[in-house]
Amino acid sequence: MERQPCASAAAPIPAAAALFSWGANSYGQLGLGHKEDVLLPQPLNDFCNPGCIKRITGGGGHSAVVTDGGALFVCGLNKDGQLGLGHTEDVLYFTPCKSLLGCPIQQVACGWDFTIMLTEEGQVLSCGSNSFGQLGVLHGLRRCVVPQVIELLREKIVCIAAGLRHALAATVSGIVFQWGTGLASSGRRLCPGQSLPLFLTAKEPSRVTGMENCKAVRVLAGSDHSASLTDAGELYVWGSNKHGQLATQAAFLPVPQRIEAHCFQNEKVTTVWSGWTHLVAQTETGKVFTWGRADYGQLGRKLESHEGQKEEKPELPPPCLSPQHSIPSSLHCLTGAAEISCGSEHNLAVIDGVCYSWGWNEHGMCGDGTEANVWVPKPVQVLQSASGLLVGCGAGHSLALCQLTAHPALGQDPNVTYSSPDITKDARSQETMDRENLEGKTIRNSNPKPI
Repeated sequence: MERQPCASAAAPIPAAAALFSWGANSYGQLGLGHKEDVLLPQPLNDFCNPGCIKRITGGGGHSAVVTDGGALFVCGLNKDGQLGLGHTEDVLYFTPCKSLLGCPIQQVACGWDFTIMLTEEGQVLSCGSNSFGQLGVLHGLRRCVVPQVIELLREKIVCIAAGLRHALAATVSGIVFQWGTGLASSGRRLCPGQSLPLFLTAKEPSRVTGMENCKAVRVLAGSDHSASLTDAGELYVWGSNKHGQLATQAAFLPVPQRIEAHCFQNEKVTTVWSGWTHLVAQTETGKVFTWGRADYGQLGRKLESHEGQKEEKPELPPPCLSPQHSIPSSLHCLTGAAEISCGSEHNLAVIDGVCYSWGWNEHGMCGDGTEANVWVPKPVQVLQSASGLLVGCGAGHSLALCQLTAHPALGQDPNVTYSSPDITKDARSQETMDRENLEGKTIRNSNPKPI
């Protein structure tokens, strides 16, 4: 759910920009002042200079925006104090986290019901629910309503990630720490008789073993898995493999395992994003690979069943790829993407300034005006007259920062059409590529979803 910035994220944002939000909104996570789902992108009222926004992300029911100056703005679900505002009332508009004034924020990662912040000095703070030790602070603390420093992370941190009920951090020297017991239950169930490593059961930061000869530069977290990208362009994964998100035949990996380079056509991986049960990676030549759970369209390609019947109706989703055969597959239509972000089961991307979406769409998070899942990446038509700059996803909602053009009706006309023949062609060509990777029936989603 957290946005892992591409290299382009450091570029200055033009002043003539606006932030848009859409999708699930049961807790006001869209910052629009109400709690109704929104099926089309809506511009947000000014809460800061949009041209100064540098990070966008979201969690189970809350959102966070970081500005160039390190200010943090939050809104949405706050039942456990995950907004860090000192109270537990939901917030319907983006509001500054005043407790962090004078403490510039570099990155924010939102879990299901908690938030962790990385300061420009390399210190990590956390707030929200601590039911699974996901805050990395005192064992007996049930929740924090004001961000607290994670004292055990003594070395400077360069990257953080928040999953459903666990979190990770990478230090400047390349060491990975994990905390929160979110992966422990499936580990015990799938690895009977084995002693799980401490980092899977710890409620305070514990070093991830098995990567001693690597230097981690990025960490990621899904609902029940973790991942880390090294400076050598290698991707390590661990945790649950229920939906093939670890690209292995094992049901559970208790320690990190490298995904073989041939899975990425022998190219170095430069950037990775994670949803709850799927992953997306970009390589050094700009190729984009997706793998993991597929039954909501989150992999961005249509699949065929064993009977050879193609998925044609939106109410009949294609079957999932089985864990035994879910390997990274190149999604040609996303090659060269400047921005990508994963929600729980949906995705956003920016390609040549055009905002695309695909995947789970029950609450309108794909922004096409419907609630039908989107099986291949399609332009967000309402934003077609704007140039996409940054994108960010929560579990079931979407945000995009766009450079505005001279179109006064931007965000108001859902009937505009936008043809994208290359996307359709790529999707069809990949049906053949993925045909032999299919096995089993569609698995009903058992993960918690925003209401």
